[in-house]
Parts: sequence; structure tokens; C-alpha cells
Amino acid sequence: MELPVAEIAVFGGSGFYQLLENVEETAIHTPYGAPSDRIAIGEIAGRKVAFLPRHGHGHKYPAHAINYRANLWAMKQLGVKRIIAPSAVGSLQPHIKPGDFVLCDQFVDRTSGRKDTFYDGPVTIHISTADPYCPEMRELALSASKGIEVNVHPRGTVVVIQGPRFSTRAESRWFSGAGWEVINMTQYPEVTLARELEICYLNVSLVTDYDAGLEGSEIEPVTFEEVVRVFNDNNRKVRDLIFKLIPMIPTEAGCSCHSALKGAIVS
Repeated sequence: MELPVAEIAVFGGSGFYQLLENVEETAIHTPYGAPSDRIAIGEIAGRKVAFLPRHGHGHKYPAHAINYRANLWAMKQLGVKRIIAPSAVGSLQPHIKPGDFVLCDQFVDRTSGRKDTFYDGPVTIHISTADPYCPEMRELALSASKGIEVNVHPRGTVVVIQGPRFSTRAESRWFSGAGWEVINMTQYPEVTLARELEICYLNVSLVTDYDAGLEGSEIEPVTFEEVVRVFNDNNRKVRDLIFKLIPMIPTEAGCSCHSALKGAIVS
């Protein structure tokens, strides 16, 4: 059966399980197994958009159990060139407050055991992740955020933990002391797999909490219930940003994401 075509993809995070109306839902099988759910395909401003909740509807896959390779490969099969990836994050710094957005430009990987490459041999690649997030998409998202009542941080480092547990207070102090801005469980390997497929990738981090609390404050440690509550309260702003951003994305990329494999293949 011939697959539908999409140009742009959106991955929904915790509490974000639906984006489009009047969609065509497609079940896709990949060499890496099934994606987290059926993929919904519709239109925004005349652009074909694919939507997939990365945890599946009802949050049936915790972060460490998501089939990231299948999710990304499915989007490649549909022809996707750019991915917008909202996610719930905890703040590690007092000036980054719940309800804020962070357009991450760096990550620190603290996960373990995840399938994080499409190249297990015999073909070997050493892809650069010096700048893992698409700079063109980040600039467009910053422009699109103007007029939306939200405080947006134009850059930030996300530390990605294995989950499903949240951090200890000691770990949270360590991450905060390193100067990292936010914490999350799903950004790795999603962003690097997109890079291996030469797909532009934008993360929009919605801050839902202060992780295990901030040193010297009375803030209580994060709970999942609070994460979903804040995310649901701000879902409209996430959607508003996506709907403003998509018409701004040029059909031809002005970045190097689409040539990421150049010089990376070992021969």
C-alpha cells in the first residue's frame, strides 16, 4: 500500500496527544518495529503535517521504553523533512519558570541502554552533534513566539535522564550547578536519530516544574500529576506556536541538517 506524504512532523509530549482535526490515520511498520501509535496526517496552512504522540495515546510508553528509531524512521518513510518536538521539562534554574518555553540548542545525555543509532554496522558513521538542534528552525520559532503570551528563552541546555523516576535532590543540585537549564527524559536519542536521517529538528520545551526543588527554596519536588496539569494549562500556547510557525517554514532549508551525513560515513 502506498503511504501518504507529509512534509513536516510534530511529536506530542506528555499531555499532548492530539493536534489536528480531519486527519487520515496511518499505521506504519518499520524495520525497527511499530511506532508509538498510528500517525495522523492533516494540513496546516496548506502544508502536509504528520502528528505522533511519542508516548502513544494514554501515555502507554514511558520515556525509556519508547521505540525512538521506529518513530523517526516512520517519519522518514512519509517524506518528512522537518520535525517540531514539544516536550515537558523541569527547570534547573530560578529564572526559568513554570509556563516558560525554552528553545533548546544543546543536550547532555545521561541515559543508558537506549537504541540510539541506525548504524549498527556494517556501515559505520560518526555524525557531528556539536550543534544538534536546527538553528534555522530555532530562529523561526523565536519569531513565531512573538504575539503569544509566553516567556521564551532562545537557547538552553537540556540534560536527558533515563527515567522513569525523577531526580534525587543531589542529582538536581549537580545538574543545576553545571549551569544546565532544563531536564527531560525524551530528547535523547530522538534528536540525534533525526540528525542521522538528515531531518531538521526543533525542540520546544515547556517548563512544568522545578525538578527536585531549588536549593534553599520551599518549592516541592516534581510530581507527574503537576507536570500534566501545567502542560495541559499551556497546551493552547504550544498549539498557537506550532500553527504560527508552520507557515513560516521555507520549502527549501537554509541549514546544514540535510547534509549531516556528508563526511560522516566511514569507508
